Amino acid sequence: MSDLTITAASVAAASGASVEHGVAAEAVTAGKVAYKDATTGAYGLADSNSATAGVRVPVGIFLHAAATGQPVAVATKGPVTIGATLTAGTIYTLSETAGGIQPAADLGSGEYTSVLGMATSTTVLNLKIQSSGVAL
Repeated sequence: MSDLTITAASVAAASGASVEHGVAAEAVTAGKVAYKDATTGAYGLADSNSATAGVRVPVGIFLHAAATGQPVAVATKGPVTIGATLTAGTIYTLSETAGGIQPAADLGSGEYTSVLGMATSTTVLNLKIQSSGVAL
C-alpha cells in the first residue's frame, strides 16, 4: 500500500469547496484525512482499519496543521489542491495509515472501504466522500 506523499504547505481548498471548522482531537497536519468524533465533535485522523467504527468514517481533509484542542478547518466536499501528485481520473480512498490517502487499487484485506473522491487533474482531488461500512 502506498499513501500519497503530501506537501502540507501546498494543501488548499479550491473555489466551490465546502469547509467546516472545529477543534482538533489530536495533532494533525494539512492534507491528512479527518473523522469527526460523535461524542466530542472534535476532528481526528481517520483510519480505514481502526478498531473504532467512527474513526473509519472520513468526513474531509485537514486544510492546515493544528495541535490538540486548537481550531482546525476541514474541507468536506468539492475541489481540494491536495499537495501531492495525483493521476487524473483515479479514485482515491482512505488508507490503513492514520490520515493517509491511497489509490483505490491499493485497498487491502481488512480495510473498510471509504472513497474520498476522484482526481480531476494531477493536483486536484474532487472530494465526494462515500463510506461502505464494509471491510475487504
